[in-house]
Amino acid sequence: PSRLSLLQAAYVVARRDFTAILGSRAFIFFLLGPLFPLVIFIAAGVLGREVASEVAQPEIGVAMTAQDGRAMLEAYERLEPSIGGTLPHLVELEILKSGEAYDAAAILEAKQGNLAGVVTGTPAAPSLTATKERLDRWQHPLSLVAAEATGQGPQTYPDVALATVNTSGQQAKVGRTATAQAGQTVLFLLIMLLAGMVLSNLVEEKGNKVIEILAAAIPMDAVFLGKLFAMLGVSFVGILVWGGTGGGLMLLAGGALPNLPVPAVGWPLFFAFGTAYFAMGYLLLGSIFLAVGSMAATVREVQTLNMPVTMMQLVVFFFATYALTKQGSPIELAAIIFPLSSPFSMLARAAQDEAIWPHFAAMAWQALWVAIFIRTGANLFRKRVMKSGPQGAKKTARRRWLPVTLFTAGPK
Repeated sequence: PSRLSLLQAAYVVARRDFTAILGSRAFIFFLLGPLFPLVIFIAAGVLGREVASEVAQPEIGVAMTAQDGRAMLEAYERLEPSIGGTLPHLVELEILKSGEAYDAAAILEAKQGNLAGVVTGTPAAPSLTATKERLDRWQHPLSLVAAEATGQGPQTYPDVALATVNTSGQQAKVGRTATAQAGQTVLFLLIMLLAGMVLSNLVEEKGNKVIEILAAAIPMDAVFLGKLFAMLGVSFVGILVWGGTGGGLMLLAGGALPNLPVPAVGWPLFFAFGTAYFAMGYLLLGSIFLAVGSMAATVREVQTLNMPVTMMQLVVFFFATYALTKQGSPIELAAIIFPLSSPFSMLARAAQDEAIWPHFAAMAWQALWVAIFIRTGANLFRKRVMKSGPQGAKKTARRRWLPVTLFTAGPK
């Protein structure tokens, strides 16, 4: 029978690995692992919103006679639409008799309720007790309320013509930068979480000699390519499960989570590019990790490699993040050209720039480097592990004929 082509052999390996991983019990724990911090994060956001809603805003207590206190509260209600953001809500603290003394400082130092200040005296001569920074902010708005309470404030206010805009150039740039940073962070976390699995992919098969059977049947390039795409498929399954769970929790969280500004290319294209750049980034890093991990003989060696691998990922991420703020500069161009940082930089560009065609050129460039990394990794594996080069063939032949020579040779 004719030998399988590269793509056919890669498909066979990918299907075998994909079904084996999905059918294993370890995959269930792999899916559940990242859900715990996700649930904790969403729950913390919901609880934070509830706590924020339960904690009342600062209040200023009014400790005056019944008539003066009512006049101050009514004046504040009339002026609240215009000064509500500069002066806390006034509440009736205590109805005093005329000329009665009141120790406002003692009440504030006792830290009772939500009182941030106390106003005593009369509307004509109010006295505010609060911390220094609050006195500076509240002095003039409270003076306006007191003037309104005495009837000496302005009775009419001029209407101000208003003209609104939806956004500004600076606001749009800041918003898109925030979306770009969020996209890069999510992309980095997913790749860092999922690409590390590739390191230990070949250790077990090297131990039980399965890799030798595969290498004898199909090209090693097909083995590497199939394993990479199998792990990519497994990663997408995990992302779908995590994304569905996270989406449901976000619906429950509601306004507890921040709303990101719309990226330059729009949300549908941004998610499509994010998916494509995740696949490219995973294949790029995964091809390197597969080659490095294939050199390890034991699981302990793989665990030793985890730290430098993580550091390498962080350096790439920091470089792409730094280039995000240098749009159009040689630094950004270098981050786009460098294959490992290219997916991160191009996703950031999708949030900041409306141009579409550079993304297809970048994906073709990244796909080229995926092929280069796979070919290089397969060659290294053949030469250093399988010993199938010219030198390896000589060593294999020498080991094969050595027992025969020793057996046939006798004393002269």
